[in-house]
Amino acid sequence: MNILVVGGGGREHAICWKLSNEADVKKIYCAPGNAGISEIAECVNITDSGIDSLIKFAKEKNIDLTIVGPEVPLVAGIVDEFEKENLKIFGPNKECAQLEGSKAFSKDFMVRHNLPTAKYREYTNLDEAIAEIDEFGYPVVIKADGLAAGKGVVIPKNREDAIATLKEMMVDRKFGHAGDKIVVEEFLRGIETSILAFVDNDTIVPMVSAKDHKKVFEGETGLNTGGMGTFSPSEIYTDELAKEIQEKILDKTLQGFKKDNLDYKGILFIGLMITEDGPKVLEYNVRFGDPETQSVLFRLDTDLNKIISAILENNLKNIDIKYSKEEAICVMLTSGGYPEAYEKGKVIRGLENLDSDIVVFHSGTKFSGNDIVTNGGRVVGITAKGVSVKEAANKVYKNIEKINFEGMHYRKDIWK
Repeated sequence: MNILVVGGGGREHAICWKLSNEADVKKIYCAPGNAGISEIAECVNITDSGIDSLIKFAKEKNIDLTIVGPEVPLVAGIVDEFEKENLKIFGPNKECAQLEGSKAFSKDFMVRHNLPTAKYREYTNLDEAIAEIDEFGYPVVIKADGLAAGKGVVIPKNREDAIATLKEMMVDRKFGHAGDKIVVEEFLRGIETSILAFVDNDTIVPMVSAKDHKKVFEGETGLNTGGMGTFSPSEIYTDELAKEIQEKILDKTLQGFKKDNLDYKGILFIGLMITEDGPKVLEYNVRFGDPETQSVLFRLDTDLNKIISAILENNLKNIDIKYSKEEAICVMLTSGGYPEAYEKGKVIRGLENLDSDIVVFHSGTKFSGNDIVTNGGRVVGITAKGVSVKEAANKVYKNIEKINFEGMHYRKDIWK
C-alpha cells in the first residue's frame, strides 16, 4: 500500500511510525510532516488544509489510502472531497466532523440521545448571555462554538471574569468566527480522562485507556497546554468503569449516529469527567488525540492499516484488536514559555544518544541545514514501554537527561 498521512505533529509521527512497522505498507508520504517523520516517510510540502493539492498529489502518486490526523481538514470536508474523486480516505465526513467543529452541535447530540453531560445553553446575543450567566454557578465553563486550536474553552471563577470572557469571545472576536456562537455549561467536578475508539456504522471499539496531563507544571499547576505527556493505561480506568462507559456512553453514541443517519467512520475521541454521579461527556473529538495517540499506538499490536481497511469496509466487528501488555509513557519536551509566547529555531542536541528502546515522536521540529531545530511549543515526545508505567518512566527520564535545547521544559511527574 502507498499511504498518505495528512498532518505534521506528534500524532502523525506516531501514525507513520506504526504504519512503517507493518508488512502491507510499501511507501508512506506525510503532508507536511516534520524532521522526525522524514526519517520514516517522504515529507510533502503541502499544508494539511490544502485539500485540492492533496487530492492532486494522491492521484499523481497512486495513493491507496489517505489518513487524516488533524481536525481542521476534517471539519473543512476533506473526506467528502476525496470521496467525490473516488479516493480512499480515513476519517469522518464533514457532517460527522461537526461533533468537534461545533460545540453546540455536539451538545445538542448528547442531550437528544440521553448521554450524560453537563447542563448547557447556547448564545448568539451578548446581553442574553450576561443576563443568564449566574444561573450556572461558579466556576462556569464558556466555550467558543467553533474550532479555536484547543484554546476556545475558558473557565471563569466569578461573574466579573465570566462577563469579560463573554465580551472577549462575542465582541472582541478573540477566536474569530469560532465565537459567533458560544456555549455556556455548568462546571463538572471529578477526575478528567478520555477514551479513543475505532468506529464504523455498526461497531464502536474502545482502545486501551490513556491519561493526559494538560497543566504546564508539576502537580497539575499552571496554564492548560495541548498536553505535557501521557501514559497508558490510565490508573482510574477499571473494568467496572470501562463497562459503565461502554453502556452509558459508547453504545448510546453509536445508537445516536444511527438515529441521526450520521455515516460515522473513523476515530472518535471522547473527553470524560468521572464525577460522583458517574462518567459524563465533556466533548467529542473526531480524530486521534495528541499526545494520547503516542502512548496508545505504541501499545497497539494489530496492524493499523488492517483496522482502518476493516472500518472503511464496515467490517470492524470482525477484527480482533490486540495490544501489548507492557505499559507506555510519552513525556513532552516543550519550548520555554509554552503555552504562551515562545521562540523557535533552537538547535536540539542529544537525540542520537538515546537508548535503543526509546522512541522519539516529533511534534514541532524542522531541519535547519543538518541540525534539527524547534518549530513549535511542543517539540518532541520521549516514549518508552515497560512492565509498569513507573519502569517506562524511569527509562524516559534517564534519556531526557541526554537531550538539550535552549529553554527546554518538561514535567517530571507524568507517570503519576
